[in-house]
Amino acid sequence: MTALLPRLLPVTGALAAIVFVAAVAGFGVALSGYSQVWHPVAVLGAKGVPHALGFNLLGFVLTGVLAALTALDLRHRLPADAGWPARVGTQLLMLSAAGFIALGLLPLDPDDLHNQASSLHATAWLLWWVAFVPGAALFAFGMRGQGRWRPMAMASILAGTVVLFSALIAVALMPAGIAQRVGYAAWLWWLCVAAWRR
Repeated sequence: MTALLPRLLPVTGALAAIVFVAAVAGFGVALSGYSQVWHPVAVLGAKGVPHALGFNLLGFVLTGVLAALTALDLRHRLPADAGWPARVGTQLLMLSAAGFIALGLLPLDPDDLHNQASSLHATAWLLWWVAFVPGAALFAFGMRGQGRWRPMAMASILAGTVVLFSALIAVALMPAGIAQRVGYAAWLWWLCVAAWRR
């Protein structure tokens, strides 16, 4: 297992994207009346929904674990002279992955969006993007001037901007399901870049 992990690290981002997209597509097709345009992803793992546990374990928990591995590997690959902004940024990126895992461990309650279960789920979602946006920005700021890290820094700025737009603005401009998926897509794309660029 320990020998396999180093070979998996360059593709953990791609694996996270594949697992998430496959889970959302597959469980979405299986749930009668579910719309990828109008419904948030969390509905697939909500309490009382058929196969919710399976979706939560694959779509949120496994994807989040792969994201955490990507962020941890990124932290370990930082050059020795990387400053504190990049190091704090990668810590926040790991915290963001923990928030994504928590989305699957704290499922939404579709019958009451204001009870404690739904509030905890909303908090996990908030942790995911509120940690990712400054984490990506700090990482990019900390790696400025590091020539070979420039593409990764630019990807971080772009992904962080799109996630912020998705969380705060896009929901007023497009259907909620699309707005949320734009943010998830940017994050998954960032994971792919972060894992692959070595």
